[in-house]
Amino acid sequence: MIEFTVYSRIGCHLCEDLLQQLLQLQQAHNFKINEVDVDSSPQFIEQYGLQVPVVTCKDEQICHYFLDQAAILQVLSDK
Repeated sequence: MIEFTVYSRIGCHLCEDLLQQLLQLQQAHNFKINEVDVDSSPQFIEQYGLQVPVVTCKDEQICHYFLDQAAILQVLSDK
């Protein structure tokens, strides 16, 4: 099963919006969502801190700031 990781930050409205859109997309497609607080690790802060929210799949960045639904669907169709 495909798993997307969302690096987000508490209190970030862009993060909340992206996650809500991804959850809606999940209702029509079979994938898992793993949410990670970017502030939980210095490595995550350095790697993603200025771009949150960031969606990755298998360590490949899919999109940041806003959900790229076409990119998500492309990953799902490539499985």
